[in-house]
Amino acid sequence: MAKILIVEDEIPINELIKRNLQSVGHECISVFDGAEALKEISKKDIDLILLDIMLPEIDGYDVFQQTCGIPTIFLTAKHSLTDKVKGLKLGADDYIVKPFEMLELLARVEAVLRRTKKVSDSFDIDGLHVDFSSRQVYLDGELVECTPKEFDLLEVMINNRNIALSREKLLDLAWGYDFVGDSRTVDNHIQKLRKKLNMENRIKTVYKLGYRLEV
Repeated sequence: MAKILIVEDEIPINELIKRNLQSVGHECISVFDGAEALKEISKKDIDLILLDIMLPEIDGYDVFQQTCGIPTIFLTAKHSLTDKVKGLKLGADDYIVKPFEMLELLARVEAVLRRTKKVSDSFDIDGLHVDFSSRQVYLDGELVECTPKEFDLLEVMINNRNIALSREKLLDLAWGYDFVGDSRTVDNHIQKLRKKLNMENRIKTVYKLGYRLEV
């Protein structure tokens, strides 16, 4: 997975981001001011930077000017359209306003890493191979036919592996906020994925909540 630099001066937020990114397999480095960020950036082995704008020592905009082309997502409380346009015009890959949902951050991180080719466009475990670009799934070398929604659900669970996801959140992420249905739709699709992909021991039921893909 990727090596991610978290530049955030609020310690609880920095630690929360770090824990969630590590849970899906990323390696993280935490720093709390712009000067420390530049020291890490100078080592040139970072795949992605999560960069607050209002930082001690050197602000995020100035840090960004010295990122040497490393993919960067701004994380900031500066929510005006002017600030967002400024960040994107500088060349940032994304701009996320605080407060944000952690699952949104994970999804944005995954999207930038794939777009910039910093992570593999596939996933492998227990003889299962998932190719995200072609949307094809193989088990022990044999193609497994999955419906579009089965693939969407599988992709959401892979991108958020080791994180417990409620049925409502899975509906939102895989079906969309405007989906008309109930949580039994998720249960039915989970059962099909478990059976088709031999994932009974990987997709765990989380009591009174939903499901978690354990990796």
